[in-house]
Amino acid sequence: MKLGVFAVLLSGKPLDEALDILKNLGVDAVEIGTGNWPGNAHCNPAEMLKDEVKLKAFKKAIDDRGFMISALSCHGNPVHPSKAVADEHARVQHDTILLAEKLGIDRLITFSGCPGGSKDDKTPNWATCPWPPDFLDVLKYQWEEVLVPYWQNEVEFAEKHGVDKICLEMHPGFCVYNPDTLWKLRKGVGGKVIGANLDPSHLFWQGMDLTHVIRNLKGIIYHFHAKDCIIDPINAATNGVLDTKHYGDEINRSWIFRTCGYGHGEKVWRDIVSNLRMVGYDHVMSIEHEDSLMSTNEGLKKAIGFLKGVLVAEKPGAMTWA
Repeated sequence: MKLGVFAVLLSGKPLDEALDILKNLGVDAVEIGTGNWPGNAHCNPAEMLKDEVKLKAFKKAIDDRGFMISALSCHGNPVHPSKAVADEHARVQHDTILLAEKLGIDRLITFSGCPGGSKDDKTPNWATCPWPPDFLDVLKYQWEEVLVPYWQNEVEFAEKHGVDKICLEMHPGFCVYNPDTLWKLRKGVGGKVIGANLDPSHLFWQGMDLTHVIRNLKGIIYHFHAKDCIIDPINAATNGVLDTKHYGDEINRSWIFRTCGYGHGEKVWRDIVSNLRMVGYDHVMSIEHEDSLMSTNEGLKKAIGFLKGVLVAEKPGAMTWA
């Protein structure tokens, strides 16, 4: 298993400078943002698909520093009820798939998306309960008329261009937000392309045990985001974990994102690493920094130091004791 970084946290710096910083920090891989919400500061697929010189320069910058690209990420909502938003997010996603084909990368990271509650809606509608019964109608429309048909077509397009792992990040606010909904979409679409970009931070605050999650998703964990989260014992005990306060209002929120090790200790992260190995995941742990209590520089350095202490990099040897 390799240690990587989601390079958008250094999007304020030119690509070469960002890569040099990561090289000096001793990581093995980079995850590259290609547009939509992560932005495309380091990699604009639309430009690179038209300009072979830019594409070669990008690839050389990565190769010269000995990095592997763990995935291309274009988190968006391609099923947004606004056609303009959906079309733009879908276009970026298609360009990302075409760029992945040119770079020989088999993994794309995004969200499942969330449609409106009906054909007449103009904003997404995230339904999380079965009553009042209107919500069951919402879910039926979203899954049967929008989500499954869209992803069936997208999987076909991705496979045609060599991307056989669409890594959906389970994230509240979208139709796929836990293992159950991920399996539902994978089975609804059919085939083996839909899998997980497993980000513990979004699952911790929903009350999930990552050991159980990893075992449940055996065989379909295609990428991993190393990001932590902490539940505030006072605010959560008072108001529960559903919280719409701004992420910057840390002292009043029920939970906040944290650098790895500042939400859960070594035992939890060692169990995560061990269980990833047991289910056969041997790709990259890609650090995503969204800790509002730390600078990017400090948060990244602390995450790298912490994860180097828990990561298992070498393959196991022969069991001489068995």
